[in-house]
Amino acid sequence: MSWMLRSLSARFSRNRTQPQQKNQSQDASFDTKKFVQCKVLLLDGAHLNIVVPRNAIGSELHEEVFYSLDLEERDYFGLQFTDQFNVQHWLDPCKKVAKQVAIGPPFTLRFRVKFFTSEPSSNLKEELTRYQFFLQIKQDISSGRLQCPHPLGIELAALALQSELGDYNPEQHTALFISEFRFHPEQDEKMEIEILEKYKACRGQTPAQAELNYLNKARWIEMYGVDMHIVEGKDGNTYRLGLTPQGMLVFDGPQKIGLFLWEKLQKLDFKNKKITLVVEEDADQSNNGQIQLHTFVFHLTSEKAAKHFWKCAIEQHAFFRLKSRPVQPNRKMQFFRLGSTFKYRGRTEYETIHKEGARLSRRQSCSFERRPSQRYGPRQSHVTNAQMRDAKRQEMRQQILEQQRANEQQQQQQRSHAQSDPLPPLPPVSNLPIPSSPNLKKPLINNNNPFIGDPSIPSSSSSSSPSHVTKITVGTIGGGTSETSPSSSYIPRPVVSGSSSFSHPPPLPAHQSSSKIPRMSSSTDPRKYSQPPQPAVRMQNHFDDSRKFSQNGCAIPSRIVPPMQHQRRIVTDF
Repeated sequence: MSWMLRSLSARFSRNRTQPQQKNQSQDASFDTKKFVQCKVLLLDGAHLNIVVPRNAIGSELHEEVFYSLDLEERDYFGLQFTDQFNVQHWLDPCKKVAKQVAIGPPFTLRFRVKFFTSEPSSNLKEELTRYQFFLQIKQDISSGRLQCPHPLGIELAALALQSELGDYNPEQHTALFISEFRFHPEQDEKMEIEILEKYKACRGQTPAQAELNYLNKARWIEMYGVDMHIVEGKDGNTYRLGLTPQGMLVFDGPQKIGLFLWEKLQKLDFKNKKITLVVEEDADQSNNGQIQLHTFVFHLTSEKAAKHFWKCAIEQHAFFRLKSRPVQPNRKMQFFRLGSTFKYRGRTEYETIHKEGARLSRRQSCSFERRPSQRYGPRQSHVTNAQMRDAKRQEMRQQILEQQRANEQQQQQQRSHAQSDPLPPLPPVSNLPIPSSPNLKKPLINNNNPFIGDPSIPSSSSSSSPSHVTKITVGTIGGGTSETSPSSSYIPRPVVSGSSSFSHPPPLPAHQSSSKIPRMSSSTDPRKYSQPPQPAVRMQNHFDDSRKFSQNGCAIPSRIVPPMQHQRRIVTDF
């Protein structure tokens, strides 16, 4: 009885909304009894309104969407819808659209990436396909479905800005402008400033290069390409099962506790809300070299959720593990078959990449338009901080101007003071008197030196010399005058005198010339010798001393001339 009441109420509700539906059908200009409208939400935020026959199957709607997007690598994508139990399903290409989608018409579906390749740079041939992958990962990170670390999220956000905005422009691209985008669920003011700094370093990359770099970085995220499902174990705890190209991951909260590889999975079945997994264990010493099978049972929230998980696991295993699509069984053989007849009917990844029949068309390039991202209101904290920074800059400028004015005023005061009270002129500097020779200090007398005599004692060497001058005549060997007093010392070199006039002896003959200066000695007075000055010159042994010094009566020189210890000026001209 209750079902009759529900059907009548539904009929009455249809009659109430009938005028509105007629208006929609007139606007759409198609017959609602023969055609249905499907609304497909794309990854860039746009949507497609596609009209298909009411009896159309899922493959026809797929073809319409792929044709509108001009996609060639189609096996990575699919159409997803949500049923009345809030369970998400992939549109089966072999079943009618009207029977699969319960909510509508118009039927609302979402265009999404179904299989995430592990090598996007090599497996994805076209730029348009990489762009759709880029939009999908960007959407998953911003919504929190794909958990991304904070440092990597900053780099990915900077690449996303480079793809959409181009090179950094300091006049336009500020932290306030960056806050209008949404890249990460934990995005805050500090993160936006860091994104802006990273964005500056991405200069020079084209949109295609930035998107490819984005995919190469995003594929290293731990949960990249993992289709997550929430299940309940036998112990009553909640677990998560993730479907990947390698196998099935098991998570206990954020911690990964197991991995069931596809080649080790012997059985995967569902019944009502229960999922049964039979996993093979390798033979080792612990099990006596025998292969053991382990059974795992999980429960889901509903039967629809269990069937959806089972279908996703079948498709993941077939697409990534098989080299060719499974053979379609005969429908007559399936007449008395119990259970689900679902099979993966698309091409595998191996066929998409390697086989010639699955390669792309011969088109050289694909032109498409990139749509801008959705914008939000700017962050007010950036506005406040910008105002505070502007106020501080204005205050600093004002202080600098005031300081300059104060310095100028001080300089003007100094100039006016200097003009009103000039300094007196300095007195002229007269020439200092030069002291005469009698006022000079008398030289010290060293009686130990036989070459320096007392000025008070008259010298007997020459009658024309003054009594206060000690005259030392330096002559050449064998030359000069022979009239020498026994008290005077004769040095065979030029004349050295305290007076201003000098006399030079005649030059030696060529056979008697020598570059060596002989040492001096006195034949009358004993001399005290000190250390020789530098450099010291010694006599050569091969000289004929008797021949060189016998003429002047000098002894054979074997001493070193001591330093002069008086202040008398002696000028020697060699």
